[in-house]
Amino acid sequence: MEHKHVKRVDLIFEKVECREILEKIVKMEPDAICQEVLESDLKGRGGAGFPTGMKWRFAANETGSIKYIVCNADEGEPGTFKDREILDQVPGKVFCGMAIASRAVGAKKGYVYLRGEYKFLIPRLNEELIKFHQMMDEFNHNFRIQIRLGSGAYICGEESALFESIEGRRGEPRNKPPYPTSIGLFGKPTAINNVETLVHAVVIIKYGASHFKELGTKDSRGSKVFSVSGDTPKSGIFELELGMSVNEFVEEFGDGDTKAVQVGGASGFCVPRKRFEETIIGFEGVPTGGSMKLFNSTRSMYNVLHNYLDFFTEESCGQCTPCRVGCQQLLKGVEAVKRGDKNSKYLDELVKLAKTMKRASKCGLGQSVGNAFGSIVENFKEEIIY
Repeated sequence: MEHKHVKRVDLIFEKVECREILEKIVKMEPDAICQEVLESDLKGRGGAGFPTGMKWRFAANETGSIKYIVCNADEGEPGTFKDREILDQVPGKVFCGMAIASRAVGAKKGYVYLRGEYKFLIPRLNEELIKFHQMMDEFNHNFRIQIRLGSGAYICGEESALFESIEGRRGEPRNKPPYPTSIGLFGKPTAINNVETLVHAVVIIKYGASHFKELGTKDSRGSKVFSVSGDTPKSGIFELELGMSVNEFVEEFGDGDTKAVQVGGASGFCVPRKRFEETIIGFEGVPTGGSMKLFNSTRSMYNVLHNYLDFFTEESCGQCTPCRVGCQQLLKGVEAVKRGDKNSKYLDELVKLAKTMKRASKCGLGQSVGNAFGSIVENFKEEIIY
């Protein structure tokens, strides 16, 4: 599908009567729910893009009477603040999405893992949760949700580290396999989804898979909520159709002097002006968890890179050597090049290190450091050297 302009959508924040959705799902077979979500081609909106219906079906096919639904509301990616708004504006839709997942998977217990900085949302969420549980009783659907508060650790956005935190241990990633759908929270089959993904499930059940697929492209169905910040006259939260080019995005949100767009936060990719036209925002191009940060010509890309590396160095859990040591060495390396202690060829060695980290790190933190590092070094080397 070709996009001539940015198409704004209003599905995520649309007010929906949860009772209407519950009436629908209690009449559906669990596998029919999985199939409907699978046919919609909904992919996880946290950034990884795993097919949601497939994840639910994997968990549903596991044996055992105890299963869990987990909503990942940690939202620690720099520049991302859209889940906070979803939880504040339409919390009932998030809980309703968890109820849909519980019916599909066969889970009786759910957890919302809420970012520590979002503690102010708890009174609002608890108020909505009381109403939600009353509806569950009315429909004789035995599903209960608890809210667990994080402590501001970026690593706990990784699903298995999140499980460790809920279980009362230090937030550190687990080895995979096994995957959460077979052995997840408390060692039981678990379906874990991002806040926005769960709300999209509500949209799909309400309007149908075919309606959802009318938006986006073959590889990136539906819409996406973007957190827009940086050098832009239109900062804020916007729900847009997937599949637009970065150029189309910049025409809508740029200040007329945009030289780079960081797609996906610190763990994402930096797209330079020369690649705006050819780069698609979606799973066939550059996927994003929601963060879109624009930089104009007044910004130093060395400072941007330094800021990201400083962040990763601080947030690494230290469990695996590639990430723990690699982040430190990348930061020291670019500082050495900037000071003139190392020549420009040293940057090539640092890029090799970042690629090694991608292959050898235990979780997504160390694996994604090379995204921003490689794309900034490749396209803005002159700003690092001089």
